[in-house]
Amino acid sequence: MYIGEALVGEGAEVAHVDLIIGSKYGPVGVAFSNALSQLSAGHTPLLAVIRPNLPTKPSTIVIPKVTVRNMKDAEKIFGPAQSAVAKAIADAVEEGIIPADKAEDMVVIASVFIHPRAKDYNKIYRYNYGAAKLAVKRAMEGFPDVKKVLYEKDRSRHPLIGMKVTKLWDPPYLQIALDIPSWEKMERVVRELPKSDHLIIEVGTPLIKKYGVSFVERVKEIRPETFVVADFKVLDTGNLEARIVADAGGDAVVISGLAAMRTIQKAIEEAHKTGIYAYIDMMNVPSPAELLRGLGMGGSFPDVVEMHRAIDVEVEQEHAWGDISEIKNAASGKVLVAVAGGIREDTAPLALRAGAEILVVGRAVTNAQDVEGACRRFLRILRKEEIDQYRVMTDF
Repeated sequence: MYIGEALVGEGAEVAHVDLIIGSKYGPVGVAFSNALSQLSAGHTPLLAVIRPNLPTKPSTIVIPKVTVRNMKDAEKIFGPAQSAVAKAIADAVEEGIIPADKAEDMVVIASVFIHPRAKDYNKIYRYNYGAAKLAVKRAMEGFPDVKKVLYEKDRSRHPLIGMKVTKLWDPPYLQIALDIPSWEKMERVVRELPKSDHLIIEVGTPLIKKYGVSFVERVKEIRPETFVVADFKVLDTGNLEARIVADAGGDAVVISGLAAMRTIQKAIEEAHKTGIYAYIDMMNVPSPAELLRGLGMGGSFPDVVEMHRAIDVEVEQEHAWGDISEIKNAASGKVLVAVAGGIREDTAPLALRAGAEILVVGRAVTNAQDVEGACRRFLRILRKEEIDQYRVMTDF
């Protein structure tokens, strides 16, 4: 069995084809027979024909994805789409994509998307031909392989989900902590921050305590494509608080390393269940490495470990990042390490050389007269290029 998919075109005429190719004597053949013999209202399957009385080979069935409601909809399927798919299959045989000696033994099931507002028959034909041809090629080549999927999954974006799901796959990053409990001041900061694929916004604990989780939603409204961390410092009901952050549109929840082991585990499990990151804040934790080893035994590593120096002890303690290599080893290299407290333009390079992958900066940016300028100076310290994440319709 071979499986392929392709999206080609734009506008109402855009074509999306999913298809399965396989032996007519196997499960694909059974599905082919069932589709022709068990009709569904509005999704009537039809044989792909190059012209009336000339079906393509391998025998191909076209199934409309969108409900056919009237004869105008039916004409688009039974006309340009049907012919385009048939021609693409025949050309694939001629070009050796499908072996000619297997054409009588194989069948193709193609699901075809035709938008109800599609009008241009030429585009319907061209786009569906291109999508069907590309889907066949991908199917027969086994595209994508697992390596390609794992490489692309955090670098690509689906155009129809209306948001950007960001993963932290390209450290180091700069995390701006909104640490002043004033919406008016912090809103100005959020709006003035530059756009960057290496920028994270943290909704600090004081803000959440004053305004609630709604502040996460507000930040997302202003910067929908930025990775937003909710610094809940979870101490109890780990699963509930992680779910609250996910429901508010946050990308990560911060758990206190001082919480009970079961609370930490439940928060991490819920975060991963909802597709968000789990940070562990190690502020005042006696042995972060020991805590990580304990979590590892339970199979619940966090995504980010934050080595955090408290504001109240900044006079006595310059920073709190300690031995970052020990942290990485304790988590088998499966975590990113963030450092918070004492990160200034002069100390940021030191933290990076020590192994920090996320620099958490608060007042050095949020109290700056020129927020954008201060943030850009830190970003230059990272020396990272912007990431092309808006990759949608590409043949690779």
